[in-house]
Amino acid sequence: MLTWLKKAWHWLTSMSTALILLFLLALAAIPGALLPQRQVSTTLVDEYLAANPTMGPIYDKLQFFDVFSSAWFIAIVTLLMVSLVGCIIPRSIDHWRAYKTPPTRAPKYLSRMPLYAEGVVDGDQRSVDKHVRTVLNRWRTESYEPAEDRAGTYSISAERGYTRELMNLLFHIGLVGMMLAFAAGRMVFYEGQAIVVTNSESPHAIEVERSREFCNTSPSNFDVFKAGSLFDGTGLTPFCFESHNFRAKYLNTGQANGFWSDISYTDDLSAPRSEWQDFTLEVNKPLRVHGNRIYLQGHGFAPQVTITWPNGESRTQMVQFRPTDVINFLSSGVMRFDPPAGMYPDLAERRENQIAITGVFAPTARWTGPNGDMLESAFPAMEDPAMAVEVYVGDAGLDTGRPQNIFVLDQSLIADGRLEKVDRLQLEPGEQMLVDVGDPAGPVSVSFDGAAEFANYQISRDPFQQWTLVATVIMLATLAASLTIRRRRVWVRVHELVDGQDDAPASVRVEIAGLARTDRAGWGGEFDEIVEAIFGVADAEEHGEFDEPDL
Repeated sequence: MLTWLKKAWHWLTSMSTALILLFLLALAAIPGALLPQRQVSTTLVDEYLAANPTMGPIYDKLQFFDVFSSAWFIAIVTLLMVSLVGCIIPRSIDHWRAYKTPPTRAPKYLSRMPLYAEGVVDGDQRSVDKHVRTVLNRWRTESYEPAEDRAGTYSISAERGYTRELMNLLFHIGLVGMMLAFAAGRMVFYEGQAIVVTNSESPHAIEVERSREFCNTSPSNFDVFKAGSLFDGTGLTPFCFESHNFRAKYLNTGQANGFWSDISYTDDLSAPRSEWQDFTLEVNKPLRVHGNRIYLQGHGFAPQVTITWPNGESRTQMVQFRPTDVINFLSSGVMRFDPPAGMYPDLAERRENQIAITGVFAPTARWTGPNGDMLESAFPAMEDPAMAVEVYVGDAGLDTGRPQNIFVLDQSLIADGRLEKVDRLQLEPGEQMLVDVGDPAGPVSVSFDGAAEFANYQISRDPFQQWTLVATVIMLATLAASLTIRRRRVWVRVHELVDGQDDAPASVRVEIAGLARTDRAGWGGEFDEIVEAIFGVADAEEHGEFDEPDL
């Protein structure tokens, strides 16, 4: 059993296994990129399941809609972490030992090396040794006496490129650090979205009278909020901001050219409004407040409708509609109205006379279809707004204590007969129509008052984001270095001393060989430069000329 465990451990901590796991991790992330994820949008996942009744449940059981928190993805990440750590530790020890070990002795036959040169250099062994060490001053060198050399002569061994293995190790350490920082960040992060109906520059937009302020003091203030498993909701950074407007610029084709939102903010909740600071949010230009990032993520439209009952009482709602056409912003949504208590004192009777309005809103209306009653949007800016709505009467789901989807009407209420459609209306701003809802007191009045724009703000905080960035930069920088640095060796062997005659200087025969630990391409012209420096420059310094070495 112990033998099998050792074999499994050696297999897991091998570099080939780490590469396989890294490939599997990249392969496992593909469903997370192609399919909607619950951590990003539960609505998109529900829509996908409804549109794909066969494959959708299968994908759901395989956790394809929760890829990055699935058991199999976490298992791959854990195995990869263990494999990388198991590779890094012994390789670091081996690299340290190799670094402390002197360069290896020269082979007996240097002429068999891939790169080789020989020639005669004027001077004795001592002067040649000094010059060789000067040429190789940035190399790790070690000299060997004739008794230590394989060929029985004096030789110098030099090696360079130890940093390659160091960069390789730092790359893997950076990869582990990035994964650890990312995992730690996902456990303590929080992220939320807040929809704020704000003012618009469009002349057709109505003034927003409701509060345009958001305070980061409680998760309940967000429209959508998610956090890591170790975040309990009490560690929010307190700050507030007020949205003054939303501005958009479009090309003639309807393509967006830019989005802006002017806000005022403060991190001191007791500070008066006059001391708040101004800031303009743009796409990919967030506001940073004590580690929190406030993004301008999206926008849409919020039409306002007023219902007036026969007794003169009215209810007004401004509700954000969800864009169904992300190009021209045709949007859909639902409004629900509870009738006045004075008209229906009995709770059950009042619930049976609730009004629900569902329909579409177009910022720039274009009516199509055989009867001209199909509403489309011709442009994303609010230039000629209109609504096409259906009016329902009955139990709209209010006063039940159950949460209601603000974008979609519960179809089960219609299927059960609790909601009944009574009319279909086409409305322009300021237009008012009477609808017979079956009340003996008379019809109700439905008026489209206009619309405003809303901006979607995202507040994010990940205290480990900077560490993730540092680890990523280290990983990329060391990867580039490990790919450019080459491990290489040079051996210089100085043969027998030849005494000069007729006042000629002494000279020695020198052999030079080079070997790249990776491939010959790692040398480039460096070996030729070393040969020229040892043979040519040394001779030129002595006599002003030199013989061409035999290469």
